[in-house]
Amino acid sequence: MTGTFEDLNDKQKEAVFFGDGPLLIVAGAGSGKTKTLTSRLAYLISEKKISPERIVAITFTNKAAGEMKERVSKILSYNNKSPKEPFVGTFHSFGAGILRKDGNVFGRNKYFSIFDGDDSGRLVKNIIKNINLEKKLPSPLFFIKEISRIKNELLNPEDYFSGKDGEIVKMVFYEYEKKLQENNAFDFDDLIEKVVRIFKTKPQILLEYQKRYDYILVDEYQDINTSQYWMIKLLVERHNNINVVGDDSQSIYMFRFSDFRNFLNFERDWPGAKTVFLEQNYRSTKNIIESSSRLIAHNLSGNKKELWTKNDEGSFVQVIEHEDEFVQADFIVDKTRDFLKNNMSVGILFRTNAQSRALEQVFVEYGIDYDLFGAVSFYERKEIKDILAALRLVSNPLDQISFERMEKSFGKRAAAQIKEKILGALGLSPSETIGLFIESSGLFELIKKEYPNYQKRYENISELIYFAQQFDSLEKFLEKISLASPLEMTNKRRKKKNYSGANLMTVHLSKGLEFDVVFISGVNEGLLPHQRSFFTSDELEEERRLMYVAMTRAKKELFINFYGVPSRFLFELPPEKTAFSGDRPLNEEERFIEY
Repeated sequence: MTGTFEDLNDKQKEAVFFGDGPLLIVAGAGSGKTKTLTSRLAYLISEKKISPERIVAITFTNKAAGEMKERVSKILSYNNKSPKEPFVGTFHSFGAGILRKDGNVFGRNKYFSIFDGDDSGRLVKNIIKNINLEKKLPSPLFFIKEISRIKNELLNPEDYFSGKDGEIVKMVFYEYEKKLQENNAFDFDDLIEKVVRIFKTKPQILLEYQKRYDYILVDEYQDINTSQYWMIKLLVERHNNINVVGDDSQSIYMFRFSDFRNFLNFERDWPGAKTVFLEQNYRSTKNIIESSSRLIAHNLSGNKKELWTKNDEGSFVQVIEHEDEFVQADFIVDKTRDFLKNNMSVGILFRTNAQSRALEQVFVEYGIDYDLFGAVSFYERKEIKDILAALRLVSNPLDQISFERMEKSFGKRAAAQIKEKILGALGLSPSETIGLFIESSGLFELIKKEYPNYQKRYENISELIYFAQQFDSLEKFLEKISLASPLEMTNKRRKKKNYSGANLMTVHLSKGLEFDVVFISGVNEGLLPHQRSFFTSDELEEERRLMYVAMTRAKKELFINFYGVPSRFLFELPPEKTAFSGDRPLNEEERFIEY
């Protein structure tokens, strides 16, 4: 075995050097799962001599895919532009590639648009507007969620729409699908659901892809939903060389229809599967590991793991009671300033986006740099969406939703004139097309006239042009943006300005990240766990997994903050590993809440 794999521990080596067949890697928080999966990919290429293009490695985020590509490139020392390289990307990018080739099954050509949530919302609103019924219709968001459920769970519309509002939903669903086809577009869910439909109804196409790939590797397998499950299952059923890694204790996307039972049922679905447990944590102190492990042990479902670490004991986990959210924010920001002075990375996590308000106010008052993740993302800003609508129209002239956006922003007459100019200049690069649109629309003049912060909007456009210069193909540029993670452009900006501030984000967005110091804000009953989770044990267990994810982002220091009614999760932490600060101890009888 080459020296490339010498820094792996024994369990990681057991997973990396596994032979053929199904492999389940149960990887606890901070146990080096990405390193293990990447090494497995490198091993298949360098030691088993599997041709790179016969391997698919699927991740959930572009960030994870980028890290994996970079690591594999270093291990194998091959050029990323080599014609022979594995596919490393997200479920959606993999599906988009298949639909570019075989989307004609659904009446689309290869230049189809990928509709985001905003585009789908516009389409649904137009459909509802044209439905002439006496009864009041549910909100567009209701229809969007139901359409997404049908696609992600591979439901038959005829069977599904039998309950309340069933016939109306069915009407909207079929009209929505018809309009997508007319616009030569797929929505985000289609990138997987439509591929599964192809695999299930076109055996010759399925066989083509089964023969093309010998090994399928999947990261974060605990987060897959029904359509993703079937995409993978159908793809590997010819050879069963499926290698997956994940941690059911970190499954937190039920609202996106993920089902961690797919992870728990892996050995049932693939009899004879090899299972390897990665339980050594390299990230956190012993106190953080033991506290988070004690918490997650209260969940009844899931694989039981015994996380351990060679790291120091570290400080006790701090549990701090505050008078209200502003006193809490003042404490967090004041402590954050000290940690930043010592060049320590700081993550401030909360359950809901609304909880950032008090924190942001105090950060501004203190004059401390911070980044808020999950706010209006770069690609959702109006000036950027206007440009992208024009580019999509150039690529796909059937995209009526993009043209409607241009009409709304520039007026019907001006939009028609702009369309004529930009469609008459095909063959330009993405950055040149942006320049033509800006000139044709007078975009800079309009922005300066309408917005006091026009210079900031100019900077956003410059950033988009800079990014566009890296692409020769307009289609590739648009697809890259359509599938982009909300964190990607923020990360680019942070690198460019040598960012050294605090990181504010929801617990959901923190998954996969780590910080020297973590503050969990608002660990109150009704917030974490959220009050919407009180009705079922499954939802409550997912909230506990959220708390577990938040705690295990911390490497050295962990501060758990609350005000008002303390979360039930605080009573599940080991008292010998925590230090409590508050007016009254948590174990006082009148403060303890029976659940």
